[in-house]
Amino acid sequence: MVILAQINHPNVVQLLGCCLETNVLLLAYEFVSNDTLHRHIHNYSASGKRRFSWDSRLRIAHESAGALAYLHTDARMSIIHRDVKSTNILLDDNYIAKIADFGASRLVPLGHDQVTTLVQGTIGYLDPEYFHTGHLTDKSDVYSFGVVLSELLTGKKPIDPGRGFDDTNLATYFLKAKKENRLLEVLDHQVVKEATDGQLKAACDLVCRYLNQVGGNRPSMKDVTMELEILRKPSKQHPWIREQNYTEASSLMIEGEEHNLYTVPLIANINTFGENSSSTMGMNEIMLHVHSPR
Repeated sequence: MVILAQINHPNVVQLLGCCLETNVLLLAYEFVSNDTLHRHIHNYSASGKRRFSWDSRLRIAHESAGALAYLHTDARMSIIHRDVKSTNILLDDNYIAKIADFGASRLVPLGHDQVTTLVQGTIGYLDPEYFHTGHLTDKSDVYSFGVVLSELLTGKKPIDPGRGFDDTNLATYFLKAKKENRLLEVLDHQVVKEATDGQLKAACDLVCRYLNQVGGNRPSMKDVTMELEILRKPSKQHPWIREQNYTEASSLMIEGEEHNLYTVPLIANINTFGENSSSTMGMNEIMLHVHSPR
């Protein structure tokens, strides 16, 4: 409640009100009608339904990154989401991205760039540096966003035990495929079909930067937003792309064949954590923030 009361961004699910007259605080949010990004990537695509175009994937990634950058740098007090994943990105009627579920989020006190806390998050998206140290920074969200972007590029789930123990984790598999120059085996064939070679290389390079094991080597979410904005521009304006014949897709969704799923190895020494968490605050502190929103 404290966090949501100070957020005002078009790509964040809006808090409409609350009820304090019940034993459990009730929150009312705007209705976001078009399900989660996770379902559109994994369930709809695998079932042969309409799938996102390359342009739509980039737009959704850019919108999500912009919302996270706002939380990190433009909110009254810096907010680390701590559970960035495709199931926490909702889509409205126009397939506009909306960041949701702030149950695990943490406020960062002014003058600090990290908080030390019990490790919470979702397996497959969890920043390995945060997992090992308990030091939560905004770069932890960057790592999790890198996993989401790899989902958009590959169409594969972050964790899938059905692929076998050595091929479970998407993040480590993506990095391994990049190192071995095998990314075309990993990418969704719809992405390969629509994007230029230059765009594919640039997007994959970005994912690898976001998934860097050392948080200090990852860019900020503001930089991530700027990089994705550049990537969305026509190729003749793009510094990473030499091809000149790229035009953005005109439709939001396109038909495509069902694609094969590839697999990834599990990061060593990672345990399963709950998907949601919440911090406890006194009602007086909650009401103070409610009456003085950003």
